[in-house]
Amino acid sequence: MNDASRKVAIIGGGLTGLSAAFYIRKFYKEKGFKPEIVILEQDKVLGGKIETLHRDGFVIEKGPDSFLARKTAMIDLAQELEIDHELVSTNPEAKKTYIVNQGRLHPMPSGLVLGVPTELGPFLKTGLVSWRGKFRALMDLVRAPRQSSEDESLGAFIERRLGAEVLSNMTEPLLAGIYAGDTYRLSLQSTFPQFGEMERKYGSLIKGMMTGKKPVETHTGTKKSAFLTFRQGLQSLVHALVHDLDDVEQRLETKVSSIEDHRGSDQAGYTVALASGERIIVDDVVVTTPAFAAADLLRPLVDVSELDAINYVSVANVVLAFERQDVSGSFDGSGFLVPRKEGRNITACTWTGVKWLHTSPEDKMLLRCYVGRFGDEEKVSYPDADLIELVRKDLRELMNITAEPLFVEITRLPKSMPQYPVHHLQHIAEFRDRLERELPGIYATGAAFDGVGLPDCIRQAKELAEQMASKLAVQK
Repeated sequence: MNDASRKVAIIGGGLTGLSAAFYIRKFYKEKGFKPEIVILEQDKVLGGKIETLHRDGFVIEKGPDSFLARKTAMIDLAQELEIDHELVSTNPEAKKTYIVNQGRLHPMPSGLVLGVPTELGPFLKTGLVSWRGKFRALMDLVRAPRQSSEDESLGAFIERRLGAEVLSNMTEPLLAGIYAGDTYRLSLQSTFPQFGEMERKYGSLIKGMMTGKKPVETHTGTKKSAFLTFRQGLQSLVHALVHDLDDVEQRLETKVSSIEDHRGSDQAGYTVALASGERIIVDDVVVTTPAFAAADLLRPLVDVSELDAINYVSVANVVLAFERQDVSGSFDGSGFLVPRKEGRNITACTWTGVKWLHTSPEDKMLLRCYVGRFGDEEKVSYPDADLIELVRKDLRELMNITAEPLFVEITRLPKSMPQYPVHHLQHIAEFRDRLERELPGIYATGAAFDGVGLPDCIRQAKELAEQMASKLAVQK
């Protein structure tokens, strides 16, 4: 190798790992370096949890089904890969979202922004909250703000500002649904830092959300779609990345057993040891695996207590296809959410065939039900027949759907949802500082660090690649 060459091992070939390879190659070349990149993935395929199934005219997402449009890293990458013309938005007619309360579907009041009411009229009319609960929520308008910027749990914050009833009936199913978590264990600063900023700036969460710029996903029927996906499924992005990275070594079914530090010896850099016995000498190592796997790899080299503090929740997706004429009831929205207090088997149901018109033939209906959240993960591992019956029981009781499905697709995602504990951002910053001091050239990033969404994974990979290239340029 000449001085401008860098051998980079990326451990994990999910979206973060693939994006890291894409942007490391780009930014290293811009700084005058010749990156020799190898992606090491223990699975049989690249893309991590992204998996699209095409069956009988349906487009079925077995993992994530869409991404937030306002987080632009995914759109930017799609443009760089020249597949942004494949992006599709939600059905503009499917504006309504429901929440289950006492066994019935109630439409979410218009003006509900991330579970916070910003239009008082619709909020006062909703059947989701009692008059006592509404009065308690409106106390937020006069309640003294907490001036400290110290982190607290998301649940404690919402209960303090809006009360326990609004938290359990409206905001918990909306916000915790993103993380499948317990709001009282999730970090406010790591999930919705804007809430704390609104309280400090405006003295009231409601007032701040009314005054501040509303995010698109307000469930008020804004013209611009809050969510996007690809016409042929999210795997389109993975395929485009894999194809574009044809000059990058992509090794599947390759398990990394350890990382060895050779700095200070005759041999520079690090050795990545594979389970097969092979050893790869590299300059830089980027670990993009889940926190528990990253911790196991890095534990012999550095303190990983911050990674050990990140718990993961297991979930499952149960997708059911029906003849449209066999499914009773009105599908006049995008689906419904199920609060924890309802004690149901499913946590949410997306009316996929209505929300995403490209996913189903016109005479069919596709429903996607979610199972599993913090404290209720046991059902995820039930046998297929038992899991399907639990889901169908909820659909019968909540939507009066009794028809036999044409088929059912189950995807179990064990330990897939990272839970950000209180003070998570501070702890991760401390971990990364320690990693940089003690193991320069080894990096860790991904959904466990700074955002669980697909655009978050891409953004983190891109930011890390820029940081790595800039650091090399200074040392050059």
